[in-house]
Amino acid sequence: MVFNHPIGVRIPVGPPIIIMYKIAIIEGIHQDGIKLLKNNSNYKYEIIEDTSEKNLINKLPDFDACTLKISKLSSKVLTHCKKLKAISRHGVGYDNVDLKYLKENNISLLITATANAVSVAEHVLAMILSITKSVNKYDNEVRLGNFKSNSDQIITCELYNKEIMIAGFGRIGKALIKRCKSFEMKVNIYDPYVDEKTIKSFGGNKIDSFEEGLKTSDFLSLHMPLTTETKNLINYSRLKIMKKNAVIINTARGGIINEVELDKALNEGLIFGAGLDVFEKEPIEKTNPLLKNTRVILSPHSATFTNECTSRMGIETIKNIIDFFDKKIDKSMIIKL
Repeated sequence: MVFNHPIGVRIPVGPPIIIMYKIAIIEGIHQDGIKLLKNNSNYKYEIIEDTSEKNLINKLPDFDACTLKISKLSSKVLTHCKKLKAISRHGVGYDNVDLKYLKENNISLLITATANAVSVAEHVLAMILSITKSVNKYDNEVRLGNFKSNSDQIITCELYNKEIMIAGFGRIGKALIKRCKSFEMKVNIYDPYVDEKTIKSFGGNKIDSFEEGLKTSDFLSLHMPLTTETKNLINYSRLKIMKKNAVIINTARGGIINEVELDKALNEGLIFGAGLDVFEKEPIEKTNPLLKNTRVILSPHSATFTNECTSRMGIETIKNIIDFFDKKIDKSMIIKL
């Protein structure tokens, strides 16, 4: 229908055009995120649990956007996805996506920039405390009936007045420093991209030399992406310059630490212990020597698996997609490719 305006302008009249977007939920997300789609008539969604390359090639071409956890989206998959406008990561890392292809084909990459900082920071402290208080060893001794007979052989230490280097000072690093300060720890920050004024405002000390930081640190917590520069950043030569009582925690990305060389360093007593939530190959391979090393604590890339965090991440993952298509997304949620 067309309405003739008095000055001669022809104005189309009729129901508004509703655009329906199809969203692929790869691997599933928290129901709090799904509810956002259920309550929005502009969106249809499908949960894809089979993340094999063959199935993704078959399924994804029908969708306008998708969510993504740890599955890989290679160019081989993406080249079939001509309708795809955005990928919303259920997290902040993105080494499982072909960035070159996204850039060349104008596909936006979105991240849950604010959802996981608290949960990951708490996981780091949980690992540090478990290692320094030898929780697993004490638990095992009690279960074996050695209530206190071997307690003098188990080494423990306090966090008070100890020095920690936080490598990477984004939202997780900022959440972690607050918790470290509550233990009255000395906190050094290594991040070439953050200015000294910002670091001091959080009570930290900016250091410019990663190697010098390694030499003096009692604890090292890694919070950086996996890149060509950070691949095998922690290797045998760097482990050798660390203190013998040092503890390394990695909740960032597998591959930043050379796992074979970490195992060697732990066995030789070059450092005291380590806590890993991420691995070079996930799931961790059964042949990985760290599985038999009692001086390392392992968790299955689960630092964000609290009830509260999975809810926040599910909501933010979907909200990013809706805001993207509504053209009102926060720029901090978009990765600059």
